[in-house]
Amino acid sequence: MKKLTHLVAGLVLASTGLMATTASAELSYNIGWASEYYYRGILQKNSSASAGIDWEDESGFYVGGWAADVGDGAEVDGYFGYNYEFDGGFSVGVGFTGYYYTGEFDDTYEEVNFNFGYGPLSLEYSVGEWEGFGAEQDYDFLGLTYTAENGVYGTYGTFGDDFDGDYIELGWGTTISEIDFGIAAIFSSEELSDQLNSAGMPDESEAIVFTIGKAF
Repeated sequence: MKKLTHLVAGLVLASTGLMATTASAELSYNIGWASEYYYRGILQKNSSASAGIDWEDESGFYVGGWAADVGDGAEVDGYFGYNYEFDGGFSVGVGFTGYYYTGEFDDTYEEVNFNFGYGPLSLEYSVGEWEGFGAEQDYDFLGLTYTAENGVYGTYGTFGDDFDGDYIELGWGTTISEIDFGIAAIFSSEELSDQLNSAGMPDESEAIVFTIGKAF
């Protein structure tokens, strides 16, 4: 708890300095819908609508919020951070993300995110805490993504510490008339799955997800 708090405090101080020196920035909005809302290989809700807002300046600092329907209330996320791209095409980033809920669907997650990218490859490592309705747990997440120029991508993600499980996501996205369309196949291990086998035990899961969205 203390380590994460200190990291977040450092990010807040850094972001405050960046905001004070910002010369120009861009504000954008987004709306979307998913046939099934999956996050990191875990099903959140069938047929979920979402909306978000993002602010980013030329220096690489960003801040934003995003909300989605999860059935029992809404998931409301807040995030901020800083990304930097080197001349050779290598990029690094650090940020904070909080996941909050208006109902009893789940409890709060707060995590620090580290991102690295080079060409079509990107790597995310996040370390966080889940409040767990009074039984806190620590977790980390590692995700590796390959994205091709034609919109095809593949992601492998795995959890560690007090959490367990991994998944593979293979998908494709495109933009038609300023509207974003996507399709993905998601294969989750039994630790992340909501499906049961014939004996009533957790089983690996597969899903096909369709998404549509628009940014403003």
